Amino acid sequence: MNADGTDDLGLALSVVLRSYLAAAADVFDDLPGGARGYQVLASAAHHALPTQGAIASQLGIDRSVLTYLLDDLEKQKLIQRQPDPADRRARRIVLTKTGESVLARHGKRLSVAEQHALRGLDDREQEMLRNLLWRASAPGTGTQSACDVVQEVVEAF
Repeated sequence: MNADGTDDLGLALSVVLRSYLAAAADVFDDLPGGARGYQVLASAAHHALPTQGAIASQLGIDRSVLTYLLDDLEKQKLIQRQPDPADRRARRIVLTKTGESVLARHGKRLSVAEQHALRGLDDREQEMLRNLLWRASAPGTGTQSACDVVQEVVEAF
Protein backbone atom coordinates (compact mmCIF):
# COMPACT_ATOMS: atom_id res chain seq x y z
CA MET A 1 0.00 0.00 0.00
CA ASN A 2 1.15 3.53 -0.72
CA ALA A 3 1.80 5.73 2.28
CA ASP A 4 -1.20 7.87 1.37
CA GLY A 5 -3.49 4.83 1.03
CA THR A 6 -4.32 5.53 -2.62
CA ASP A 7 -4.08 1.90 -3.67
CA ASP A 8 -6.28 0.52 -0.89
CA LEU A 9 -9.41 -0.69 -2.71
CA GLY A 10 -11.21 -1.54 0.52
CA LEU A 11 -10.70 1.94 1.90
CA ALA A 12 -11.87 3.60 -1.31
CA LEU A 13 -14.95 1.36 -1.53
CA SER A 14 -15.87 1.93 2.11
CA VAL A 15 -15.59 5.72 1.76
CA VAL A 16 -17.81 5.69 -1.34
CA LEU A 17 -20.26 3.26 0.29
CA ARG A 18 -20.58 5.37 3.44
CA SER A 19 -21.19 8.47 1.33
CA TYR A 20 -23.77 6.57 -0.73
CA LEU A 21 -25.56 5.17 2.33
CA ALA A 22 -25.69 8.57 3.99
CA ALA A 23 -27.03 10.24 0.84
CA ALA A 24 -29.55 7.43 0.19
CA ALA A 25 -30.80 7.11 3.79
CA ASP A 26 -33.72 9.49 3.29
CA VAL A 27 -34.65 8.12 -0.14
CA PHE A 28 -36.34 5.00 1.23
CA ASP A 29 -37.74 6.24 4.55
CA ASP A 30 -41.37 5.96 3.38
CA LEU A 31 -41.03 2.61 1.60
CA PRO A 32 -41.89 -0.69 3.33
CA GLY A 33 -38.61 -2.48 3.93
CA GLY A 34 -36.55 0.58 3.07
CA ALA A 35 -33.75 -0.16 0.62
CA ARG A 36 -34.69 -3.85 0.51
CA GLY A 37 -38.25 -2.92 -0.48
CA TYR A 38 -36.83 -0.81 -3.30
CA GLN A 39 -34.64 -3.70 -4.43
CA VAL A 40 -37.67 -6.00 -4.55
CA LEU A 41 -39.63 -3.45 -6.61
CA ALA A 42 -36.68 -2.96 -8.97
CA SER A 43 -36.22 -6.70 -9.35
CA ALA A 44 -39.91 -7.16 -10.15
CA ALA A 45 -39.74 -4.35 -12.70
CA HIS A 46 -36.55 -5.39 -14.45
CA HIS A 47 -36.91 -9.17 -14.63
CA ALA A 48 -39.61 -11.08 -16.48
CA LEU A 49 -42.15 -11.78 -13.75
CA PRO A 50 -39.73 -13.11 -11.13
CA THR A 51 -40.89 -15.63 -8.59
CA GLN A 52 -40.56 -15.06 -4.86
CA GLY A 53 -37.81 -17.69 -4.80
CA ALA A 54 -35.87 -16.00 -7.58
CA ILE A 55 -36.04 -12.63 -5.82
CA ALA A 56 -34.94 -14.17 -2.52
CA SER A 57 -31.98 -15.79 -4.22
CA GLN A 58 -31.02 -12.73 -6.25
CA LEU A 59 -31.13 -10.36 -3.28
CA GLY A 60 -29.79 -12.80 -0.70
CA ILE A 61 -32.90 -12.48 1.46
CA ASP A 62 -34.16 -15.42 3.51
CA ARG A 63 -37.45 -16.62 2.01
CA SER A 64 -39.34 -16.21 5.29
CA VAL A 65 -38.09 -12.62 5.66
CA LEU A 66 -39.01 -11.92 2.04
CA THR A 67 -42.55 -13.17 2.68
CA TYR A 68 -43.07 -10.52 5.36
CA LEU A 69 -41.57 -7.83 3.14
CA LEU A 70 -43.84 -8.84 0.26
CA ASP A 71 -46.82 -8.76 2.63
CA ASP A 72 -45.97 -5.15 3.51
CA LEU A 73 -45.46 -4.16 -0.14
CA GLU A 74 -48.75 -5.81 -1.06
CA LYS A 75 -50.61 -3.99 1.75
CA GLN A 76 -49.37 -0.72 0.26
CA LYS A 77 -50.68 -1.92 -3.15
CA LEU A 78 -47.20 -1.75 -4.67
CA ILE A 79 -47.09 -5.39 -5.83
CA GLN A 80 -49.34 -8.32 -6.54
CA ARG A 81 -48.50 -11.99 -6.11
CA GLN A 82 -49.84 -14.02 -9.00
CA PRO A 83 -49.76 -17.80 -9.44
CA ASP A 84 -47.07 -19.02 -11.81
CA PRO A 85 -48.86 -20.84 -14.63
CA ALA A 86 -45.87 -23.17 -15.00
CA ASP A 87 -45.68 -24.07 -11.29
CA ARG A 88 -48.76 -23.81 -9.07
CA ARG A 89 -46.58 -23.71 -5.94
CA ALA A 90 -44.70 -20.59 -7.08
CA ARG A 91 -45.88 -16.99 -7.02
CA ARG A 92 -44.75 -14.33 -9.45
CA ILE A 93 -44.23 -10.76 -8.21
CA VAL A 94 -45.85 -8.12 -10.39
CA LEU A 95 -45.69 -4.36 -9.87
CA THR A 96 -48.96 -2.49 -9.73
CA LYS A 97 -49.35 0.92 -11.38
CA THR A 98 -48.79 2.44 -7.94
CA GLY A 99 -45.67 0.30 -7.53
CA GLU A 100 -44.35 1.48 -10.89
CA SER A 101 -44.92 5.10 -9.87
CA VAL A 102 -43.25 4.63 -6.47
CA LEU A 103 -40.29 2.84 -8.08
CA ALA A 104 -39.83 5.65 -10.61
CA ARG A 105 -40.04 8.35 -7.93
CA HIS A 106 -37.58 6.58 -5.63
CA GLY A 107 -35.32 5.83 -8.60
CA LYS A 108 -35.02 9.53 -9.41
CA ARG A 109 -34.26 10.32 -5.77
CA LEU A 110 -31.71 7.50 -5.63
CA SER A 111 -30.03 8.85 -8.76
CA VAL A 112 -29.42 12.14 -6.94
CA ALA A 113 -27.92 10.23 -3.99
CA GLU A 114 -25.68 8.28 -6.36
CA GLN A 115 -24.53 11.49 -8.05
CA HIS A 116 -23.58 12.82 -4.62
CA ALA A 117 -21.65 9.68 -3.69
CA LEU A 118 -19.75 9.72 -6.99
CA ARG A 119 -19.35 13.48 -7.22
CA GLY A 120 -15.57 13.16 -7.73
CA LEU A 121 -16.14 11.53 -11.12
CA ASP A 122 -17.52 12.97 -14.34
CA ASP A 123 -20.54 11.35 -16.03
CA ARG A 124 -18.42 9.10 -18.28
CA GLU A 125 -16.30 7.93 -15.35
CA GLN A 126 -19.40 7.25 -13.25
CA GLU A 127 -20.83 5.08 -16.03
CA MET A 128 -17.52 3.26 -16.39
CA LEU A 129 -17.36 2.62 -12.65
CA ARG A 130 -20.93 1.28 -12.62
CA ASN A 131 -20.14 -1.09 -15.48
CA LEU A 132 -16.94 -2.31 -13.86
CA LEU A 133 -18.65 -2.86 -10.51
CA TRP A 134 -21.46 -4.85 -12.19
CA ARG A 135 -18.86 -7.00 -13.95
CA ALA A 136 -16.93 -7.51 -10.72
CA SER A 137 -20.11 -8.50 -8.87
CA ALA A 138 -21.39 -10.87 -11.58
CA PRO A 139 -22.54 -14.33 -10.49
CA GLY A 140 -19.67 -16.74 -10.17
CA THR A 141 -17.22 -14.12 -8.88
CA GLY A 142 -17.89 -14.99 -5.26
CA THR A 143 -20.00 -17.12 -2.99
CA GLN A 144 -21.81 -14.34 -1.15
CA SER A 145 -24.78 -12.41 -2.43
CA ALA A 146 -24.40 -8.67 -2.97
CA CYS A 147 -26.75 -8.06 -0.03
CA ASP A 148 -24.57 -10.17 2.28
CA VAL A 149 -21.47 -8.23 1.28
CA VAL A 150 -23.16 -4.86 1.82
CA GLN A 151 -24.57 -6.04 5.17
CA GLU A 152 -21.07 -7.06 6.33
CA VAL A 153 -19.66 -3.66 5.36
CA VAL A 154 -22.49 -1.79 7.07
CA GLU A 155 -22.05 -3.85 10.25
CA ALA A 156 -18.32 -3.09 10.23
CA PHE A 157 -19.10 0.61 10.70
